[in-house]
Amino acid sequence: MNWVAALPMYNVTPALGRDWRVLLDHVHQHLRPWLDARGDTLAIVDPGTSLQEFWLRDDLLLSQTCGYPLVQALAGRVQLVTTPVFSVDACEGGNYHSILVTRAAAKVTSLAPCRGLRAAFNTPDSNSGMNLLRSAVAPLAGGQPFFASVIETGGHLASLQALQDDRADVAAIDCVSFAFVLDHLPDLAHGLVEIGTTRGAPGLPLIASKRVPAEGIEALVSALADAIAHDRPLAKRLKLDGFARRPLEDYASILEIELDAVERGYPRLA
Repeated sequence: MNWVAALPMYNVTPALGRDWRVLLDHVHQHLRPWLDARGDTLAIVDPGTSLQEFWLRDDLLLSQTCGYPLVQALAGRVQLVTTPVFSVDACEGGNYHSILVTRAAAKVTSLAPCRGLRAAFNTPDSNSGMNLLRSAVAPLAGGQPFFASVIETGGHLASLQALQDDRADVAAIDCVSFAFVLDHLPDLAHGLVEIGTTRGAPGLPLIASKRVPAEGIEALVSALADAIAHDRPLAKRLKLDGFARRPLEDYASILEIELDAVERGYPRLA
């Protein structure tokens, strides 16, 4: 099999994108005995514009997705490999949350006074940008629209830019992405205010095709651990503390978050 791999989710800057590529290069080197024994190859590729199509490729050896598509569009169609553990607050054990961010000019200090303001979210299938924000708003909305308007931006960086451009007032940003922004793109956070955090959820998982055999999954887990153990400067730049072997059942909590909002009469971010 000619396998492919890509890690598309936290390429906040070109430099970080290169670092994630270096991590995959390390993984590739550690996997060579397993690949060679099978007569297989591995190419590190550009996933293209349709991540869902990429995630569903039969030849996918390793990639990263969001937990929301994992339990929806990808449910039963990919394998969970492992979950990164980031050296970011409240990310212990492979968890994460979102930071609620507003324009300073909005003059709010919590989510409740954001009623009637404008919200930005990245994509409808994002747990961090949409599902967790919807969950935070649901108890406040009373089954009615909460925001004056909601815009889909296509990405967390674009949501922050929408705040900067006065096209929106509030957004929920994946805490790992926001930590990278503060380090590498501080101008994008300038003039913004953190007004809280969402509930937590299992972090963005690493996945593989259903065609990867069990010994291949174990080889990947070992290769990932070895990669960051042997390149600690890289691990520090990527804020990687390690990886957590979480059961797939943990990710069902993301559907429970969705269901809670629906039961509160707030099925869509509005």
